[in-house]
Amino acid sequence: MNLSYWERKSWLSEVDFTIIGSGIVGLTCALRLREKHPKANILVLERGVLPQGASTKNAGFACFGSISEILSDLKSHSEEELLSLVEQRYWGIQSLRELLGDDNIGYFKYGGHEVFLEKDADLYEQCLDKLEYINALLRPIFKQAPFEVSDNRFRFKGVQENYITHRLEGQINTGNMMRSLLQKVQTTGIQILNATEVKKIEDLGRSVLVSCAHFDFKTNKLLTATNGFAQQLLREEVQPARAQVIITKPIPGLAIKGTFHFDEGYYYFRNIDNRILFGGGRNLDFNMEETTEFGSTQVVQDKLKDLLQTVILPHQEVEIDYGWSGIMGVGSQKRPIIKPLSENVACGVRLGGMGIAIGTSVGRQLGDLF
Repeated sequence: MNLSYWERKSWLSEVDFTIIGSGIVGLTCALRLREKHPKANILVLERGVLPQGASTKNAGFACFGSISEILSDLKSHSEEELLSLVEQRYWGIQSLRELLGDDNIGYFKYGGHEVFLEKDADLYEQCLDKLEYINALLRPIFKQAPFEVSDNRFRFKGVQENYITHRLEGQINTGNMMRSLLQKVQTTGIQILNATEVKKIEDLGRSVLVSCAHFDFKTNKLLTATNGFAQQLLREEVQPARAQVIITKPIPGLAIKGTFHFDEGYYYFRNIDNRILFGGGRNLDFNMEETTEFGSTQVVQDKLKDLLQTVILPHQEVEIDYGWSGIMGVGSQKRPIIKPLSENVACGVRLGGMGIAIGTSVGRQLGDLF
């Protein structure tokens, strides 16, 4: 790109901190750096026209983990490790609410419900059997027993007679949340450059060379918050995981309220503006969905539409308005990677599909590395 003197001088000179990624982690990191370094020149780079990846493409679940997910995690994590994960999610949501305000993020605590299909009778019984144990384990975090059994009041079809409800879970409006976060960042004098893809980073010792698609520049410190796209710049154990989502046209008289999971969390849905937002299905073909390419597949789209009509809204004619996909960052462990990579480079990635819950705390921890 043929940059003028003015462009280089105003945007790309004497940069103290550069953050790659303008999602929840990147923007919260920028705010934390501003708190610590009031006079610093802070620059955020975003490859998309809007924040890309998962921060603006998720389902907006303010969740801490369904009971079947927690039982599954206990197979690969100790009780202490699990408690740390859940506690980070809980305080992350509280931090997000305090930072932006419930009205600005469209927060409603309708509860989060795990629905069990008829075929999942064994899993349902296991969860019921372990309910008292999990409630006792998590009580120190939530100051009450978080899980309770509730009846199938929304009349989903082909499911067990009860849900297992996390009474403290809620939902947010993802678009409003990100718009509010962007506005808050911009009022502090932090610059954001959209449609700016970073191709390579190199720590030179006293500075970091940032090579973008159309120009290069140097920054004193660089922080990477690219989550599912981490492997494009870093050698960290982060796999991309695409999540496909569909949303219905408005449904008059829609009674469903809350966030819902079924099939061990691989499917999830919620109400929003008298619509049903429904996503998931990557377990149908894990290899196909381990990609950084946005888009959809016929096998997942067909399954989502079928489950929408047979399980969620079995007695209603509904139309799909449109769909999209987002890219998460996952790995063998659910603990995020927050660490320095060299003297001047650090990363905060691998949020494991819990970006809404832990993005704020991960961003602050990332900012605290410098």
